[in-house]
This record gives sequence, structure tokens and C-alpha cells, in this order.
Amino acid sequence: MDEEREVTDTKTKPENQIDYIEVHASDIEKTKTFYSSVFGWTFTDYGSDYTSFHDGRMAGGFVRGSAAGGTGVLLVIYASDLAVVQEKVKAAGGRIIKEIFSFPGGRRFHFADPNGNELAVWSE
Repeated sequence: MDEEREVTDTKTKPENQIDYIEVHASDIEKTKTFYSSVFGWTFTDYGSDYTSFHDGRMAGGFVRGSAAGGTGVLLVIYASDLAVVQEKVKAAGGRIIKEIFSFPGGRRFHFADPNGNELAVWSE
């Protein structure tokens, strides 16, 4: 495993692909609690105004600042059971913006996190 990690760490990052995502957060601690309880994400703090997240595949960060209010990039998270995740979002203090709906290729719902950022969760 260490040999595999060592090889992976020395590879050049792919050009022109999303590598990291930053999202505004008015309350860093509430944000960490929300995303760790709903999706199991882990966090590394860099001072009181920034926390980096890792979802097991991709990394990003939350920076203290005004909520985006649903504008900007829509982050879409995959989950095999939408109903279970939708209930976790509600239980963790998120607000459902669009209930589960079908689209070509699957189903999804949209929610607002505690900072007002709009995200979506999808499944086949």
C-alpha cells in the first residue's frame, strides 16, 4: 500500500480537470458538522477561517465568508440511496430546495447547506 501511495503521489496532476473546490461558509464549525454527519467527509483546519475537506476522492475547502446564496457552481454529490441522504440532510439542518426528481440518466434533489450554498445529490 505504501508503495502504491508513493507512486501515486509522484504523478503529475491531470491538466484542465477539476482538482479542488472552494465554497464560502459563514460558520466553519457548523459546516464541518453538517458535511461529516451527512456524507462522512473529513476535515483539516488551516486557521479559524479555512477548513479543507476530503470526501474520499476529491478535496476542497470552505472559506469563511458570505454565503453564495445558490449562485455560482452547483456541486453534485453521488449517493446510491437518495431518500436516506435526503433525510440525513434534513436531520443535520440542511434545507431541501428541490425534492427528488427524475432527469435523463437518473434522479436527484437539491439542498441548501447551513451557509445557504445550493448543492445536489444524484443517483442512477
